[in-house]
Amino acid sequence: MQPPTLSRPSSDLLHSVEHHQTSYTQSTRPSYPTSQANEMTIAKNVLITGAAGFVGQLLAKELLSDPKYTVTLTDVIEPPIPVGALHPENATVIKADLLKSASTVVHKSLDCIYIFHGIMSSGSEENFELGFTVNVDSTRALLDVVRLTVPGIRVVYASSQAVYGLPVPDVVDENVVPTPQSSYGSEKLICEQLINDFTRKGFIDGFALRFPTISVRPGKPTAAASSFVSGMIREPLSGIECVIPVQDRSLVSWICSPKTLVANLLYALTMPSDVLPKHIRFVNLPGIGVSIQDMMDALEKVAGPEVLELLKEEDIPEVRAILYSWPQKFDNTRAYKMGFKPDQPFEETVRDHQQLLVKSKAKAVYGYTA
Repeated sequence: MQPPTLSRPSSDLLHSVEHHQTSYTQSTRPSYPTSQANEMTIAKNVLITGAAGFVGQLLAKELLSDPKYTVTLTDVIEPPIPVGALHPENATVIKADLLKSASTVVHKSLDCIYIFHGIMSSGSEENFELGFTVNVDSTRALLDVVRLTVPGIRVVYASSQAVYGLPVPDVVDENVVPTPQSSYGSEKLICEQLINDFTRKGFIDGFALRFPTISVRPGKPTAAASSFVSGMIREPLSGIECVIPVQDRSLVSWICSPKTLVANLLYALTMPSDVLPKHIRFVNLPGIGVSIQDMMDALEKVAGPEVLELLKEEDIPEVRAILYSWPQKFDNTRAYKMGFKPDQPFEETVRDHQQLLVKSKAKAVYGYTA
């Protein structure tokens, strides 16, 4: 089946919009230093918001496996200390509503804050008030406490490729003006501007990292429109059906593996501040473009053709509209110049998840992992 007509604008429209979609021209773009001479002192005391979520748990496990880090985990529910962390004694767990009590998790000894909390794309679209409150209001409340308590601290904000919407050029970089077509994307863009201005003013030393879709995520499906990108690998490998919400196998998603994401998040801890101007703090994290057919092919290579029978292709209009509003290819030159690492091939990511399942099953049966 061919993509819906809303997947790409006409070439005439693209040309007219692209003319206005650069914040500065090629000739006036700043150059970003790649030298690590001004690298920050390695952070030791780290706060993670949204720490009960997948990314928070993933990063916390890495930090808590290194004895030099102490980590405060906070969320609206009590976040668990990640299973397998080598130094769980270095974790502090705080249940907190950041809109009301950000001061309970921010203290003067902090060296870095990762802002991961939020309501995902489909959830924000369905409940505007909740999405705006969690994604914008609580972030602003947190940043206000931060600037008064630990001014100048490194802040790493999890933004999203959802800040982009149609029309976009065939290849997107940071010079394309964001035009989000979802409440989630709009909320992320608002918070990016807060990171920019708070850094310009010297209140924080912030970076807004625009995440690709992260796949393969373990656990249960989320309220993200892109949840199927993990689900179509995760569920069949566990013998469970998964619904793909579009009937177009050529649809490309821009994704990143959990392994690469964590490596880049750790790098953001010590990345030199002057790799970007103080008022331009956003970057598209590296990813790779894979179509639904590409993902099905990788799944078949890893697990055999029979698992493809567990994939059900349906058309869900409200999800399709969001998916087709997102760019399908990025130019990650800025990220690479800043020192972020490229992602691995998708088949390798599928094999990583398969190995994770094997280890989980071994632990469940024998009480240990291989």
